[in-house]
Amino acid sequence: MPKSLKIDLFTDVVCPWCLIGTARLDRAIAALPEDVVVEVENHPFYLDPNTPAEGVVVADRLREKYGREPREMWDRVEAEALKAGVILDLSHQPRMFPTAKAHTLTRLARTLGTQYALAKAIAEAYFLEHRLINDDEVLADLAVAHGFERAEAVRLITDPRELAITEQLARDASGQGISGVPFFIFGEKYAMSGAQPEEVFAMAIEKTLSEL
Repeated sequence: MPKSLKIDLFTDVVCPWCLIGTARLDRAIAALPEDVVVEVENHPFYLDPNTPAEGVVVADRLREKYGREPREMWDRVEAEALKAGVILDLSHQPRMFPTAKAHTLTRLARTLGTQYALAKAIAEAYFLEHRLINDDEVLADLAVAHGFERAEAVRLITDPRELAITEQLARDASGQGISGVPFFIFGEKYAMSGAQPEEVFAMAIEKTLSEL
């Protein structure tokens, strides 16, 4: 009999470690037997809830926060990304943007069955294609490729009520003690923080499945 596993995933599309963690999770999922069905549900989290509408220069923010040159930190992230099969150059995406609209679109894609794919597509558009994921037209392009009607996508990401729901969910995540992303919950039982090695994801999945 097939086994089903749900993984709740808290990420932000402007978080490079989330991109890496997701890639590692995908590898662990791909190695599972064919009779295991995995559902990943995305949840909003704001890496920096104070990011202004026009965005911030990532290098400046890192210097201000850590007192180090960004390249030192980027080298490590890029090296880990490469191990996960992701070719990343963080210097090519100089700005970090607010992500409420991206999270709103991702949240509402769940009913279409494209939520996880869309979340990854937005992150890849930002990090790998260096697109402006705060732009309504960019988000609409991605939405159309994942089951939305274009006009409806634009309406949803500019709807104050929908944005407020996303805002509340992001606050709820922080209120539940989630202080950093990526953050994973396996089978509503086991929690894991950070872009762990692929084998750690495999162990968490195996343990959870063994208890179903």
